[in-house]
Amino acid sequence: MEQQRAGARLRMILGHLGGSSARAVVAHPTSGPIAPASFHPRQFQYTLDNNVLSLEQRKFYEENGFLVIKNLVSDADIQRFRVEFEKICRGESKPEGLMVMRDVTLVKSEYIPSEKTISKVQDFQEDEELFRFCTLPEVLKYVECFTGPNIMAMHTMLINKPPDTGKKTSRHPLHQDLHYFPFRPSNLIVCAWTAMEHIDRNNGCLVVLPGTHKSPLKPHDYPQWEGGVNSMFHGIQDYDQDHARVHLVMEKGDTVFFHPLLIHGSGRNHTQGFRKAISCHFASADCHYIDVKGTSQENIEKEIVGIADKIYRTHSGLDLKDIWMFRARLVKGERTNL
Repeated sequence: MEQQRAGARLRMILGHLGGSSARAVVAHPTSGPIAPASFHPRQFQYTLDNNVLSLEQRKFYEENGFLVIKNLVSDADIQRFRVEFEKICRGESKPEGLMVMRDVTLVKSEYIPSEKTISKVQDFQEDEELFRFCTLPEVLKYVECFTGPNIMAMHTMLINKPPDTGKKTSRHPLHQDLHYFPFRPSNLIVCAWTAMEHIDRNNGCLVVLPGTHKSPLKPHDYPQWEGGVNSMFHGIQDYDQDHARVHLVMEKGDTVFFHPLLIHGSGRNHTQGFRKAISCHFASADCHYIDVKGTSQENIEKEIVGIADKIYRTHSGLDLKDIWMFRARLVKGERTNL
């Protein structure tokens, strides 16, 4: 039965990505006969009533936990984000609160500010140019379908996946983003992840496990990878390795919206170029913070707080809630709880 449902889900996925997009997907279906997917509109629980998503798109997200919108962000905007990122890499722009990260294979090498030594920047809420991504009307009109009208930008990243050195450190283990978030409910959180260039399996595209957003949050920790693992790249320790996977091949400007419980990751970058994407996790301002102590999220809280103390050279007594409150920015509507 599980194999039938997985097969039906993949059939729906390929239909959703149809036309030119269908050629851009590499799927690994499970064996077994394909059964037609069943869905009852009254069961909507991962999307809100809206006049943006078609019924087909809404049903697809409900069933699979992600939705790709083609050509959503303009080439001009992506070029502006790229230029600002390059300024950060050269040290010409130093926004407050920005975290600059390097691949684990480069940490001990000589640091020469350039695009080739920085694998990711996150928390760019104080960078006016990069933060424009979080306020783009074309992005927010879709975000509102998942969060409602009061929207907070909670977590921002520009990922510059480097060429793999042979140690496989450019890959990202399968994980659920909710592992990092001390706020709920999960159904009012969504990520918008935009390709800044053509992305496929060769340069490390996203891979998703459709339908896993319906499962609870699983325990995460560092995978035992021989070549090393990048900081905070926690992965799920126990998941169904036979679950169907879909690799998202995307063109520049394509944007995938996905649920924070969707299991996803990315593979190695086999090219000599740097694969770029920009993203923001949004949440309804009506969400509320939770205490993660005593839960499976306590390990990431200790790590993030430790990093914050190191950056600010203090033992501040902060918790995960404090750090996220510092990052959060209202981008539409009214601020209520968050």
